[in-house]
Amino acid sequence: MQGTVDGFSYGLVTPVVAFLMACLGAALGLRCTVRSVRSAGSDPARRPHRAGWLALGATSIGSGIWTMHFIAMMGFRIDDAAITYDLPLMFASLAVAIVMVGIGIFIVGYRGATRLALVTGGPITGLGIASMHYLGMAAMAFRGRFAYSTATVTLSVVIAVVAATVALWAAVSLRGFLPSLGAAVVMGAAVCGMHYTGMAALRVHLHPGATGVTGGETVGSILVPLLVGPLAFLLLAGVIVLFDPLAVAGDQGRNGTSGRTGTAARGIPGQRSDSAGTPAFDTARRPPCR
Repeated sequence: MQGTVDGFSYGLVTPVVAFLMACLGAALGLRCTVRSVRSAGSDPARRPHRAGWLALGATSIGSGIWTMHFIAMMGFRIDDAAITYDLPLMFASLAVAIVMVGIGIFIVGYRGATRLALVTGGPITGLGIASMHYLGMAAMAFRGRFAYSTATVTLSVVIAVVAATVALWAAVSLRGFLPSLGAAVVMGAAVCGMHYTGMAALRVHLHPGATGVTGGETVGSILVPLLVGPLAFLLLAGVIVLFDPLAVAGDQGRNGTSGRTGTAARGIPGQRSDSAGTPAFDTARRPPCR
């Protein structure tokens, strides 16, 4: 018996909130990636911090897409069947997302926007997003089973891979805050597009006499930890990024500083600047007194 599915039982509330969460995680993660790439090559003292920024970025993106998925799933209903969730599988999907996205980000973070890095790191990141989605779907339990359209599932994976590759390229290739923000919006939209494309591939088959399930965790019982945990981490990551000017401004912050220094260094012809920036006459150029 085929079940009737409603993916928007709360209207546009869950899709919009899910999209915002995906964009938030992507924005923080991509800015952390930019922070790592921009600073490591110019300041040797900062190179040991590269892995930390990349790990923070991977965890931000993974937490964002995981939270996006389960917020969107709060609007998912199956008529005449109660849904519960397997917590170990839920958190396994979070771990898979962070690890696979981390592998892709580390490749691009250490290699830059080279063709080899993008064609390797982008697909791994996209596959991490898709794996998180379908593993999260496997965490759902009800008196029935899911069936998927192979062609539509393939399309959802392609969307995730292409979008992840483009977002990583834009994040490390384009200069400035707004282009990176645009890359985050593209990635957030693609994650949501991948999610709802995957849901369009779904068919539900109920067992005869299916009236509910026992055991597991209901949506209401996981709502608080679902929101508080990832949101608290994303808030902390946002604070870290905001208090680091280079993570927010990228090259603009560094170039602005260097431009001012260069102007001060040039000074007035025939003069030099001391360590405090105060002009001092160059005695070597002064003619001898007569």
